[in-house]
Amino acid sequence: MDNKQKLQDGLQEMGLTLPLPQQLLLLEYLALLKKWNSTYNLTALRDEGKMVSHHLLDSLTLLPYVENAKTLIDVGSGGGMPGIPTAICRPDLQITLLDSNTKKTSFLQQAVIELGLANVTVASGRVEALHENKADVVTSRAFAELADFIGLSRHLLNDNGCWAAMKGVYPYEELTHIPDDVEVLKVEKLAVPMLKAERHMVLMKPKC
Repeated sequence: MDNKQKLQDGLQEMGLTLPLPQQLLLLEYLALLKKWNSTYNLTALRDEGKMVSHHLLDSLTLLPYVENAKTLIDVGSGGGMPGIPTAICRPDLQITLLDSNTKKTSFLQQAVIELGLANVTVASGRVEALHENKADVVTSRAFAELADFIGLSRHLLNDNGCWAAMKGVYPYEELTHIPDDVEVLKVEKLAVPMLKAERHMVLMKPKC
């Protein structure tokens, strides 16, 4: 099965309807990721077929959680996940991709230009040093433990903003270390087609 078919099957299984131009843009992003991977060490995956499930479909599990958002910050974006796939599917959402690794942000800049993503800004530097941006949703995928993620990125949240932390197995231990002034809204198990591993979404917000 080719990647285009894999992507279409995966989207259908997830109940996502995407216009063909956006599907092709997602595959173009994968091609860029593969092309630049040897130079910038963006992902440990070398198999483009697995990238469809592990990078594209996995990233797109974020979409239902940003339905009402206007702004998003992707902390520790690395090769652009989940920020770039989300940006392709939600051109109305203003997204900041943040990473402290300048090699990775060089790739992100390149990808944003080549994919024509007018809704994406790339910020290079440490999360605690970013002060000019605030967002409705601050997300990360495998960036840090929940307590560290909260501590480092709290200043990036809008007044009614929330954190959407993408995790692998259910983070029992990490949840016990969350600060007292933060509320866990929900921890949901995610189903990612063709990915034989656990995935969870942790939604949190500061208590009023």
